[in-house]
Amino acid sequence: MTGAAGVRIYEVAPEDADLRLDRWFRRRFPGLPFGHLAKWLRTGQVRVDGRRARLGDRLRAGQAVRVPPFAAAPAPTPARISDEEATALRAAVLHRDARVMALNKPAGLAVQGGSKVRRHLDAMLDALRFEAPERPLLVHRLDKDTSGVLLLARDAPAARSLAAAFRGRRAEKVYWALVVGVPRPRRGRIDLALAKRPGPGGEKMAVDRDEGKPALTDYAVLEAAGRRVAWLALRPRTGRTHQLRVHAAALGTPILGDGKYGGERAFVPGLAARLHLHARAIAIPHPDGGMLRVTAPLAGHMAESWAALGFDTRRSDDPFPGEPIG
Repeated sequence: MTGAAGVRIYEVAPEDADLRLDRWFRRRFPGLPFGHLAKWLRTGQVRVDGRRARLGDRLRAGQAVRVPPFAAAPAPTPARISDEEATALRAAVLHRDARVMALNKPAGLAVQGGSKVRRHLDAMLDALRFEAPERPLLVHRLDKDTSGVLLLARDAPAARSLAAAFRGRRAEKVYWALVVGVPRPRRGRIDLALAKRPGPGGEKMAVDRDEGKPALTDYAVLEAAGRRVAWLALRPRTGRTHQLRVHAAALGTPILGDGKYGGERAFVPGLAARLHLHARAIAIPHPDGGMLRVTAPLAGHMAESWAALGFDTRRSDDPFPGEPIG
């Protein structure tokens, strides 16, 4: 919608819910110089639902963003993917119904693009239309190097429903990880606030009890290979950036392959030098009622590492029995 003197008003799409304002601009207007955006924010020209906006504000689906006039570069076109890539993506579908789809996202595939990311799932979603008239919509995210369950909505109302469930903490997620060492005690809750901190290698999350945002993670050791490596189930109660990675390192047992937070100690000879973190399962209210439960099997380097350690991934016991969602 166009306003006075070329000002435009954009409605935040369901797939952009919970996106930071600066990232929303980068996705929507890839040719907009950052200096322009910073000046607009300083002078109050960008508004969200009529209120003055800040760079790190999180957006909600349906909000109205006021954008001053400028010569924008055209939006990027969807990426072309090969028949082999499309086939592999469809083979990764774990669940599909009329409203929701779940993928077993492979490690190494970014969910969304960025300044240095050209190949990402968001640009490949046309391959997952199946019989639907529109491409599916992202409703949450996984880090590039994390594998496992990723949900997609197949229509806008379903996207709003799922996004609301995530915001309301009515979704339960369980991750599997291999960590270097064995946590003590073998079961517990990590309650350590986290904050973003600058560093020589770029921004990192860090424990900050005074200024950090609350972060809670339940954990349980499922098996251990002596004192060298342990298999953990992790259940995040909050959704901070890199929460599981920082919390595991804070226990003194960094996730295998996580040099960013574990340094040299995060690597074990004979096991892949890649992050061993997998979104194993999710339970979330389905937009049509009832609970949707999806489990993702291990694949790639993680399946190889579990097998090399003799860990049995067929186990079906609940690592957090009798504890409700939310």
